[in-house]
Amino acid sequence: MKKYIITGLAAILAATSGAFAGETSYKKTVIPMEEPCVFRDQEFQLDLFGQGAFYDTGRPGWGGGLGLNYFFTRYIGIGVEQGVFGRNDRGSSSYTEWNTLGNLYLRYPICSWNLAPYVMVGGGAFYGEGQPGRGAGVVGGGLEYRFTDNIGAFWDGRYVYSSESPYSAALSRVGLRFAF
Repeated sequence: MKKYIITGLAAILAATSGAFAGETSYKKTVIPMEEPCVFRDQEFQLDLFGQGAFYDTGRPGWGGGLGLNYFFTRYIGIGVEQGVFGRNDRGSSSYTEWNTLGNLYLRYPICSWNLAPYVMVGGGAFYGEGQPGRGAGVVGGGLEYRFTDNIGAFWDGRYVYSSESPYSAALSRVGLRFAF
């Protein structure tokens, strides 16, 4: 009888020992996905734009141009652009002026809005019919809005400064941007 009591107590102890061992819990860890962004690293861009130049002397010029940009990261890029515009100088004389500019871009994408404000600094040359070429520095900023991953619209304003006549101008561009 003693044998049965000891065996019974051992069985009850073995059966109930798991109840006192503690809880087993599984914790589910949720890793949030990164929000998709239409502004990518290592991105080529083609710009088609209209532009206006408003000089501190003389009349404004109107035209357009092409640009090619490359962004190393989502935030830093370089670009080169070629623009042309017609300009009436005082009186009836009119001429065509070209500009070739290189820029460094710093942008801050707001991915949830598909919007990227940016600033730029650069330099280049302005030259035209019967006009000597002149070097210029550029500083400005703008906004880009992406309709899709590859197509967007942009606007930027710049201050172009030069030590040669015509000395300085406000240059504004508006256009389409194609990203690859």
